[in-house]
Amino acid sequence: MNESTFSPGGGQPGSPARGQAPAGFEAVGSVAVRTFAARQGHQQTGVTLSAHQSMDGHHVNAMAGDGSGAPHNHFADYDELPEGHFYDPDAEYEPDPEYAATLAPDAARQRRERIGPTGRPLPYFPIPGPLTDHGPAKIIAMCNQKGGVGKTTSTINLGAALAEYGRRVLLVDFDPQGALSVGLGVNPHNLDYTIYNNLMDSDVTVEDIRIKTDVAGLHLLPANIDLSAAEIQLVTEVAREMALARVLRPVMREYDFILIDCQPSLGLLAINALTVAHGVLIPLECEFFSLRGVALLLDTIDKVRERLNFDLELEGILATMYDSRTTHCRQVLQRVVEAFGDKVYQTVITKTVKFPESTVAGAPILTLDPASSGARNYRQLAREVIAAKAERL
Repeated sequence: MNESTFSPGGGQPGSPARGQAPAGFEAVGSVAVRTFAARQGHQQTGVTLSAHQSMDGHHVNAMAGDGSGAPHNHFADYDELPEGHFYDPDAEYEPDPEYAATLAPDAARQRRERIGPTGRPLPYFPIPGPLTDHGPAKIIAMCNQKGGVGKTTSTINLGAALAEYGRRVLLVDFDPQGALSVGLGVNPHNLDYTIYNNLMDSDVTVEDIRIKTDVAGLHLLPANIDLSAAEIQLVTEVAREMALARVLRPVMREYDFILIDCQPSLGLLAINALTVAHGVLIPLECEFFSLRGVALLLDTIDKVRERLNFDLELEGILATMYDSRTTHCRQVLQRVVEAFGDKVYQTVITKTVKFPESTVAGAPILTLDPASSGARNYRQLAREVIAAKAERL
């Protein structure tokens, strides 16, 4: 028995009774404080809120159940939110740190020190605010000489997630297969001008080939099989490694990010992408053969840094197609983290059938299924990329 036994709420002497908001809470405009006080009031009146329900009765997760056991779509409810409020599809995964501080210490510590798939504490990446000015762009080359590791999928969905957060993004299809163009619903065989014409004809500008996608703020420079001829024709050109830099330089101030989808090789086209890029993002499938090729790619990056692009750096390694149920995936991811440390993104892209479905639909997974695990993964990656860029400024 101690003093707290005789206190009104079972707490320390002088503390407010259970269910009563502490003095001064009403005068504070914090969302966390209002949420805490509202929760206490609902507990006192016997009303219990679901884990997905906010204080105004709206569900944080649009597809969360209504208590009846059947899923319910709450997207229609978002039009009723007060001005200045918006739906955050990741709210239940990224808790408000102010509100977390009002919880029991152990629960708050669990929220602050979550362990991610990489085995490291998963930091909180805040939702970025809107920009008043745009540019100059950060150019990221999505590069890996092994095919089928998720380069094109990551380019499409990272670009869409960045655009969703108010960034202007230009996607450059630099693969003669034209997979990036197809993944955004563009038929590359019906195009009069592509990135090939930009490279080989100085009279063709970006404005002549640029395509506005269905995602606001997301533009595309398409490609088709014609681009394969550029690798041969550029061999005799002066400063052949700078051809793509000449194309992108005039539009850098129009965008916040330019993502280049490279072909699965380390030929002249890939060298062009590395020469103009500020950073390299390496999508890496959680599979043994993908791990073997990274050393060769890093050697190529070092050579480009020494001879052509002194500012080139490794932006990060992105683990893709991760399946936590298999021992092999977990072991490969562990080896990658041990080898590259902080260069491995905290975000891990999990395997889901929604990715091939979005490719068939010709749309990003964020548009096709905004609540899917893949969409949440790429939103978190976008926040991580934006946070990394802000740290370097």
